[in-house]
Amino acid sequence: MLVEALAALAAAGGGAVAQAAGTDAWNGLRRRVGEIFGRGDAARGSAELERLDHTARILASGTADGVAAQRLREEGVWAGRFETLLESLDDAGREQAVRDLRDLLAFVAASAGDTAITTGAAVARDGGSAVTGIQNSAGSRPGPARAVRTGDAEATGAGSSAVTGIVNE
Repeated sequence: MLVEALAALAAAGGGAVAQAAGTDAWNGLRRRVGEIFGRGDAARGSAELERLDHTARILASGTADGVAAQRLREEGVWAGRFETLLESLDDAGREQAVRDLRDLLAFVAASAGDTAITTGAAVARDGGSAVTGIQNSAGSRPGPARAVRTGDAEATGAGSSAVTGIVNE
């Protein structure tokens, strides 16, 4: 397998960890990552679960200004961990880890809905509408939606509507 393909897969794995932190997909991802790294060794798997918990705490405790930087850092940390793992395995182990990592990515893609964090204000006037957060049309996105620290909503004038948070139509 090409080195570039493994690096891209590892980077996607790092992104999946950072993306899933704090979402409904977290517990499933956490278990799967522990299994990928543990490879049947309970102690090794447990150590990875502790690292994942540390990542979740870091991303949950971030301030509005630092969340993006912390998320990028954690993506890089986990991409490096996945890349090191893939490089350390023999061919058969690497092939299995690649399959497991692809399954993990499919799980996160299917589980993760939309996320809005620290959005601006929604202002609607004179019959207009505005949303700060997430607006889903029927069947537009699978998975849960999450809105954190969405901005204020203000609607003035007849027929105007402004919403902050999540709108499912």
